[in-house]
Amino acid sequence: MASTTGKLGLFVRSCLQLGLFLLSTGVWGIVSLFTFPFPYRIRYRVITRWSHFNLWVLERVCGIRCEVRGLENIPSQAGVVMSKHQSTWEALALQRWFSPQTWVLKRELMWLPFFGWALALLEPIAINRKARAGAMRQVVKLGTRRLAQGRWLVVFPEGTRVEPGTRTRYQVGGAALAKSLGAHVVPVAHNAGRFWHPHRFIRKPGVVQVRIGPPIDTASRSAKEVLKEVERWIEAEMQTIEAGSAADGGESG
Repeated sequence: MASTTGKLGLFVRSCLQLGLFLLSTGVWGIVSLFTFPFPYRIRYRVITRWSHFNLWVLERVCGIRCEVRGLENIPSQAGVVMSKHQSTWEALALQRWFSPQTWVLKRELMWLPFFGWALALLEPIAINRKARAGAMRQVVKLGTRRLAQGRWLVVFPEGTRVEPGTRTRYQVGGAALAKSLGAHVVPVAHNAGRFWHPHRFIRKPGVVQVRIGPPIDTASRSAKEVLKEVERWIEAEMQTIEAGSAADGGESG
């Protein structure tokens, strides 16, 4: 009975979190449109409150908190963040430590009513994936401009969310971008998928372990060498995190 009650409680909390997520997306999407006349820094501050609100909901409603190590590794100058991708959680949480930031994304996302329009106000690097050569030139051109404006570029080198405890092929695009821009790369490892799983509805309570690595210089390395170093560091940290989770008795904390 206790187990059944516990599962029902998780289900109810997950439903509440999803409801607030969808409701806040609509509300913020509409409110964000009114920030159009204001400077970027004001638009960014208002629109990204959506992320902070939903992180607060996850903590209060679902019991998902985080512990981060390596904040001292974040350089004062903006660069490229290359992060493990397991969940929606990290897309929200990375804004806590790397701000302001922008993203490389497919342009179709900005056509979505309200959400996409609000996203456009944050000046992401929107690309047409079909025009590969032109897209890369656009990314480098706009990426150089965004870095000069002090904005971090966030890249998920695996390209898609992966199951906890697994890995997939790291793609060289983010490393090539950093190399082209002459920017350093900051690697990030975490186990958010243990609590907000990429393919399951239930959110499990616990403490997301986040590790931020030392910046990786791209000047003396090729893009493939940068990618190899990023992958080596992230996956080594993932093994340490997973081992620590097992020693602590599982997923919940």
